Parts: sequence; structure tokens; C-alpha cells
Amino acid sequence: MSAKAISELTGKEFLYKFICTKAAVQNKFKNATVRPETDWGLLVQQHPWLQTERLVVKPDQLIKRRGKLGLIGVNLNLAEVKEWLKPRMEQETMVGRAKGNLKNFLIEPFVPHKQEDEFYLCIYAAREGDFVLFHHEGGVDVGDVDSKACKLLVEVDGKLSEQDVCDHLLLHVPANRKSILASFIVGLFRLFEDLFFTYLEINPLVVTDAGVFVLDMAAKIDSTADYICKGKWGDVDFPPPFGREAYPEEAYIADLDAKSGASLKLTILNPKGRIWTMVAGGGASVVYSDTICDLGGVNELANYGEYSGAPSEQQTYDYAKTILSLMTRQQHPEGKILIIGGSIANFTNVAATFKGIVRAINDYQTPLQNHNVSIFVRRGGPNYQEGLRVMGEVGKTTGIPIYVFGTETHMTAIVGMALGQRSIPDQPPMAAHTANFLLNASGSPSTPATSRTASFSESKPEDACRTTMPMKCNVPCGNSFNVFKEGKTKQEKKRGKATTLFSRHTKSIIWGMQTRAVQGMLDFDYVCSRDEPSISAMIYPFTGDHKQKFYWGHKEILIPVYKNMADALKKHPEVDVLINFASLRSAYDSTVETMSFPQIRTIAIIAEGIPEALTRRLIKMADEGGVTIIGPATVGGIKPGCYKIGNTGGMLDNILASKLYRPGSVAYVSRSGGMSNELNNIITRTTDGVYEGVAIGGDRYPGSTFMDHVLRYQDTPGVKMIVVLGEIGGCEEYKICTGIKEGQITKPVVVWCIGTCATMFASEVQFGHAGACANENSETAVAKNQALSEVGAIVPNNFDELGEVIKTVYDDLVVKGVIVPAQEVPPPTVPMDYSWARELGLIRKPASFMTSICDERGQELIYAGMPITEIFKEDMGLGGVLGLLWFQRRLPKPACHFIEMCLMVTADHGPAVSGAHNAIVCARAGKDLISSLTSGLLTIGDRFGGALDAAAKQFSKAFDSSLIAMDFVNKMKKEGNLIMGIGHRVKSINNPDMRVEILKDFVKQHFQATPLLDYALEVEKITTSKKPNLILNVDGFIGVAMVDLLRNCGAFTREEADEYVEIGALNGIFVLGRSMGFIGHYLDQKRLKQGLYRHPWDDISYVLPEHMTM
Repeated sequence: MSAKAISELTGKEFLYKFICTKAAVQNKFKNATVRPETDWGLLVQQHPWLQTERLVVKPDQLIKRRGKLGLIGVNLNLAEVKEWLKPRMEQETMVGRAKGNLKNFLIEPFVPHKQEDEFYLCIYAAREGDFVLFHHEGGVDVGDVDSKACKLLVEVDGKLSEQDVCDHLLLHVPANRKSILASFIVGLFRLFEDLFFTYLEINPLVVTDAGVFVLDMAAKIDSTADYICKGKWGDVDFPPPFGREAYPEEAYIADLDAKSGASLKLTILNPKGRIWTMVAGGGASVVYSDTICDLGGVNELANYGEYSGAPSEQQTYDYAKTILSLMTRQQHPEGKILIIGGSIANFTNVAATFKGIVRAINDYQTPLQNHNVSIFVRRGGPNYQEGLRVMGEVGKTTGIPIYVFGTETHMTAIVGMALGQRSIPDQPPMAAHTANFLLNASGSPSTPATSRTASFSESKPEDACRTTMPMKCNVPCGNSFNVFKEGKTKQEKKRGKATTLFSRHTKSIIWGMQTRAVQGMLDFDYVCSRDEPSISAMIYPFTGDHKQKFYWGHKEILIPVYKNMADALKKHPEVDVLINFASLRSAYDSTVETMSFPQIRTIAIIAEGIPEALTRRLIKMADEGGVTIIGPATVGGIKPGCYKIGNTGGMLDNILASKLYRPGSVAYVSRSGGMSNELNNIITRTTDGVYEGVAIGGDRYPGSTFMDHVLRYQDTPGVKMIVVLGEIGGCEEYKICTGIKEGQITKPVVVWCIGTCATMFASEVQFGHAGACANENSETAVAKNQALSEVGAIVPNNFDELGEVIKTVYDDLVVKGVIVPAQEVPPPTVPMDYSWARELGLIRKPASFMTSICDERGQELIYAGMPITEIFKEDMGLGGVLGLLWFQRRLPKPACHFIEMCLMVTADHGPAVSGAHNAIVCARAGKDLISSLTSGLLTIGDRFGGALDAAAKQFSKAFDSSLIAMDFVNKMKKEGNLIMGIGHRVKSINNPDMRVEILKDFVKQHFQATPLLDYALEVEKITTSKKPNLILNVDGFIGVAMVDLLRNCGAFTREEADEYVEIGALNGIFVLGRSMGFIGHYLDQKRLKQGLYRHPWDDISYVLPEHMTM
């Protein structure tokens, strides 16, 4: 959703803050908002002018024609404003067909003025530029401004001057007002561009001797420009249309959408409704809503929404549980229906997304049963059979009626089944398994000879120049004027665009590290029997030049990857197509760079969410350079037997099932990527197949239009009939009407515009595609379908009938001999990728590694079976995490706390010890943190810091052998062995180590038993009697105390406790703790900016052998 309406208050705040004009704009920031909970005393303190000025009060809830509806209180004092609000605040009001509560009002100063001081001003964005409308008579009775107002088109990148405004817009304005109005309009136009407005209307705009007053204002901004305008916009609130409440669930899904690379949308239409939908795909979601409304379910349709773009299992779960929560809050006497629908996915793993839905259904099993919910599922795409199987299984285990269908069933057939208008098949036919890569999935013996020949015999780019179409310019008529970019004229000669975009010899470059899409293209190339891959190179600016490995059939090939565009195109002059997978933030710049290279003739922009103003610039540059743009917000396009863009057409099993490896006779163009794959399915089942298909993208201004591609198909001999899937919003479909009427289009055109349900809704609904919203009646799907039908296009009654109509037209062309079917030729086999085969569970392989402590593969990190969120909820701390990762279990609280204390007391022991010394020397030698830390860690061993394990083993062995302390000491002395953990260079029995004392107090207080510690303390008594510094040091104490912990805390068996000592777990505590100190020394040396260390000579004893003479 791109263009979004903002409140009048927000729009005026933008204007007051950022407009730059010589005109004196009055009453800046003099506005106060009143809601039911408003504290009038506080409001007056914040806006003292409320008590001193005459006032205007009006609802600020996206309501049009408030004056006509009597919803504006004029020339009132504060007391009168309160009285005016009493009968209106929170009252249910009808505005058109929308019923809603008035609850947000705006109070502003009243501006005394004459009728002749009122003007009408509007700026709105269009494909060719921005239109400025001005009428010298504004106010409530302005009437049909489209026919009365002066109109000025400022083309993309054009400049608007005050002289232009005076010459073309202010023709009927008094001379003394022209200068101030011209300055204001130019300033407003710059504001419109700078803040990415798409619509801005002021009526009336009042101009008096005191200055300019903006009385009433309506505006929309391009929400996708948030990353550009965030600094100026701040946090913008987008209110819902009047008549629809803003639900917290909608905000929750919008937040999920903002944080996800996928698309998640939800609009609640009727929370009491019986029919709920959970549809995959922006286009498909509209089609399902259309069908529900067409079958009489408009008053029971509860929501509109969609999920697409390969959401994760967790994201799908969050989306599904939100829907299920909403639909199980209120009972319905007839029970409820959930339609889980979708077209055939191009790249979304259907089974993975269905796992999230299944989790939600299991969680809501009882509420779903209590509300008598029936679920109808239809889906296709990668791994859809597994997804449908899992969905069917959950129906059996939960007892919830779940009816499951795949690509063998028409996409919207489940709607008729759900509403009782179509019978439910007992056993729907099963489609071929997704793993069926090696088989020819064709069920038809023939394929069109003519289209195959036309496609396979196209000349290579180096053999002949491409056919080009002259560019046509639409010149505004009537009382309109154009302002062009400086230095440009319409007479400039432009390079024509190609009629044939792709052939069997097309070579392309991929922008972005999209290895899955690249492999899919190569597999398509191979199955189409192309001589060479269609991909020459990839561009990825975040790495150096290198080569990436892919498969060409059964063998491996290398595709070069370049850091920049110039190098790639210089080394690959044969390339003329770029597929741009850059993100929405990078797609504009990378596309602009691409168009600076004349060899590129076609660019596909995949990203969704590019601001409309930037897209219009790309379109202008492309038109001037003769470049065809497909997208933005598209999956791309496909030319069977020749070339496909990225993920178009889905995985290889769908390519085979839809016979996209060879050309048919039918060409199509749609907006939706998902629906384009559905068209592949429909056309293949009803005709000899697809010749070419393009999804132009769901944005308001696609780079190329329906008409651009329809005219290409008209000029392509292999195309015998054309299918267009239009959409609500915009006026591009009317150009097809004109083309048919003027005889430009003579081939049969089957067309259906989706979004017919929009006219049935009481309030405006923004569908999934940014461009799918009608701003006027002519942009509705109903009006377009009627207009197309009137000029001779073949228009079905609804989407359900589209396949039947296509078949009827095709059969007629076969009877007339226009299409002559030819024998089917089986494609070559392509092996399945190992990763996908493993995903499908078709193969197994011994794992190279095993792990039992951590699992990062799911939606949440898991430590030894415990989710990370639970670890934080239970405040387990570092000791608890160490227990999970080191010992695979939850340790008692005292054990966790003791481990943390050990880490604290072993963290550091000054710069003089060998480990810290090494780390310091390394840091001063200019080495990095990791190198310095490692140099210190490498000194740890039995003689420094590594005595924990050795002490634990020595004391345990003696204790377990029932040696008394004295015998143990004597034995070690006799064998000439040191007792590990005994002795300290500085501390003694008279100067105890406080670290040991702290730990000893804790252990004695919290440990269940300390037999080994007691034994070690007996040893200490003997050793200190001989020499005071032969104390139980911190290493020895931790070692023996940890043995007591492992053996006696109840979490381990004796065998497990001994095993952890044997494998070196205890030394890990010293290593982990001391790493903190080593890092501290490294940072300290860097902070102190210490230079290279050189050991002084006077601290070195040079002992060299005496000189010997021969």
C-alpha cells in the first residue's frame, strides 16, 4: 500500500513546518484536537487562543464534503464549540454508504473573508507528472473542478515557476492577488515533491490582505518513502477511512509487515462476519474477495488481507493466530467459514508456510470447534502437496472439517463450495508430486507448430536488429498545459523500444546474490533445450570479483560475479537484459546506473516498495532511452521455450506441468506475479499453452503498461490470442479500449479486471497491490470491465468463468485454422537439487556433525531444549545458560550462582601473570583483539590457570581411594609430584586469598554436601604447617568445589559427574572467566595508546658460552 491518506492536522503541520514561500501563511500551528477523553482545561492551557478568538470546529476523520454534510461549525466561541460538539461527539453518522462514529475533531481560528477571497487548489501525481489544478472560485460550492479548473501538468523532473503559474492557472485572478498566489503555489508544489505527497487539495484557500489561510485540506503521502522522509515526517499516523475502526490487530499485522521481508496485510471489514479469508498473494486476495461478493457474501465478508513473499513459519503462525483469534470471538448461528486460498506460488515453500497455519489451528482447536468453523483450502506451488497433506491431517486429528484442494481445482472453486453453491468432491484428484522433476508432466499430445517455429527461429541479437515500436506521447487536451524539464522538448528523438524482449539467445545479468533464482533460470534454460545459459554474469557489490558455482543440467558450471556494473557489461557485450533483485532502497540507484549503458534494452525490477516519485523518474529515463522496464513489485515474466525472469513460473515441476518449456499460442499480461502463475495453469489446461507472459507489477506506476505488452503481442506472429488480467485502480485498461476501437488491436483479447468487490464495500479498501485502489469511478474494476466489453473485448461474467471463456475463444481459433496444434516434444530431464530433495524427504544422508546443545533452525533459538525467551523469562542468568550449554540440563539456583561467582573471581589477576602479560604484549604490537586474547589463552595449562581439572582429578582420586590427607601428601612428595591447586606466590595462611574466602562461605552455606572440599582443606592444614603459602588456591578450590557440585547437587549421576571432570569441563570455567580479563587488558592498552613493547636489557641475564678458539 503506497499512497495513504493522512489527517488534515498532519497535512497542515507538514505544510506549516516545511513550505518555503514569500507568501505570508497565517494561523500556523493554530489547531487543537478534541476527542471524547479530552481535558478541556488542559487543552486551553496548551492553546490559549481558544479563549480569545472566534473558532471553526470540524471532524478530522477523512470525511469528504463536510460543509455539504453540515459537519462544520463556523464562527463560534469556545462555549459554543462545546455545545456544537455535544450532539455530535461519538454519535453514529452516515457519510455516503459508510456508517461510523465521529470522535476526532479539529478546532482552528475562524477567518473572516469574502467569497471572492476563496480559491480552489489541488496537486496530484500521475504517471506522466504532477497535475496542478486551480480554480478562482473555491469553497463548498466549487462543483466539478475537473471540468472547470485550469490544469497544468509539470512533467517528471520538470520545474514549476511563478511565471508558469500566472500564465496558465491564474487567468481569472485579480492582479493584486496573483503574486502572492503564484509564490504560494510554487512553494506548495516544492513541498509536494520534497515530502512525497501523492495528493494535496486545499479548498478553500483564502487569500486576504493579511496573507494566505489554509482552511480545509486533504492529502495523501507515499508511505513507501518513509526511509527517505522519516526525518521530516516523524511517526505518521495513517487513520482508517471513515466507517472503519482502527483495530489493534491491524496495527499488529502492520508492525509484523514492517519488520518482515514478506508482505502481511489485514483489514477488518466486519468483525461479526461469517466468512474469513487467509489468502496468499496480493492479486489472489482480491480475486477471492471478488468471488465471495459475487456469490452474495459481501455482508458476511469479515476481512480482507494477504500474506505473500515467502513469510517464515513463525510469521505465518502469527498472522494465522490473529485471524483465528478474531473469528472465534463471536458466535454465528450458521457457523463460520475460513478460506485458506491462493494462486500457484512462484517461490514460496507452501509446506513451510502451512506449518505455521497448522500450529495456529492446533492452538485454536477448541474455539474453532465451538464456533462450528469449516475450513476450505486451495493452494499450489513449491512443495504444495506436502502442505496440503499436512493440512488434511490436522483436520482428521482435530475433528475440524477441512477440505483440501490443489492445482487440479480452479482457484476460486472453493468459495462456491464454502457458500454451498457448488458441490464438494468426495476425493479430489491428486496432482503429480512436487518431486516429479524428471518426468514429462504433459497430458496433451500436441503443441502449436506455428508458435514454436516463431519462437525457436528468432534471430540472435548480433544477427539482426530488434524490431522497435515508435514511442507515443499522450498530450493533455482541453484547458491544460505542460511544463517540461529544462532543456528537453517533446520533439527530441528517442530510441524505440523492442517488440521482442526475449529470445532463445537472450543473455542477461542478475543484480544481487539470488542463487536460487539463478539456478531456477538455468534449469528452465536446460529444459527448454537452449544452447547456452541465459545468464552471463551476476553483480554483487558487497564482495570482490569471483565465480559462483551452478548446475547446467547434470554438470557444474561457473558464473562470474562482479563487484560493479561497468566491469560486468564491458566483459559481456552480449547482455541486453538486467534482472534487478536489489532491495527497495537500492533498486532505484542500481537501475539508473544500468540505463547509462546503451546495450541494456530490458530491465526487470523485482523489489516492492520503491517510492512512486522515483519510479516515475525511472519510467521517464527508460522512455527516453528505449528501455523496457518490467516492474517494480513483480515476479517478472516468462517466454516458454526461450527465457524466464527469476522465479517466474515457479519450480521445475510447475514448469513441466504448465508446459512452459515450449511455446503455445496465448500471450498474457497481468499485474500480479502470483496470478500470472495461475494464468499459466489456466491457459495450459484450456489451450495449447503460453507463448509469453508478463507480470507488470502491482505498483501504481508500473514501468511498462498493459498496452505496451498488448501491442507487442499484436505485432508478434506467434501470438494468436491475448489474455489480460487487469485490476482496480489506474486507467491503463482504457488504452486497450482505445486500441481495439482504433483497430490497433485485432487479435482476440480476453480480459477481466479484478477488484469488482470494491464498489460493494461501504468504505474504501486498499488492496494488497499499491496501485489497487480506485480514486474515482472510472478506475473501478466494474467500470473497466464494462468499457472493455462495449468495445469488443471478450469479458467473462466473473473470474470463475475466465478459463471457460479462454477455452471457447481458443477452440474457435482452432476450428478456423488460425491455430494448428502440433505434436508434443518431451523436454530433457533435469535432476533435482540435493537440498530440495532433502526438503521433500526423498533422500537421507549421514550427518557430518551432531549436536545436542543448541538448535538455531526454528523461529527461536533453543539451548538444550529450552527456548531463549523462556531463559529470559525465568531469569536463568549466565550460570543457567552455561548449565544448559555445557551440561545439557538446568542446574539448581545455587549451582548457577556459584558458577557466576567463579567467573567473577577468575576474571583477572593483574597484568603480571603470564596470560595477561602475553595479551598486553600482543596488543601493544598492534594486533587485533582476537589475536591478543588467543595469545593469552595459549599460556593456560597446569602451571598457569589450568590447575582446576588437575586439582579435581588428584583430590578426587585420593579421596575415592580412601587415602587420608597425610598419606596423600606423603605419597605426592614421595613420587616427586606437585599437588595441583596448592600454593600461591603471594597469599598465605596469614594473608588469605579473599577470593577463596568468599567462595568458601557461599559453598558451605548453599551446597548440600562438600566432602571433597573438606578433604582438600585437611590437606591444606598439613601443607601450610610446612610452609604458610602452601594454601588451597583459587584454582584448587574451584576444582574440588565443582566436583562436590556435580556429585551432590542432584542433577548428575556419579558417572556423569566424573565424565565432565575427565573431559576438561572445569578448566573451561577458568578460560571463560579469564577471557574477560584478557579482553580488559587489551582494551586498556588500546585506550592508553601504548606503543610497541620491548623488554629492557637490564632485566635480561645474558649467559653466553665463553669464546672458544680452535
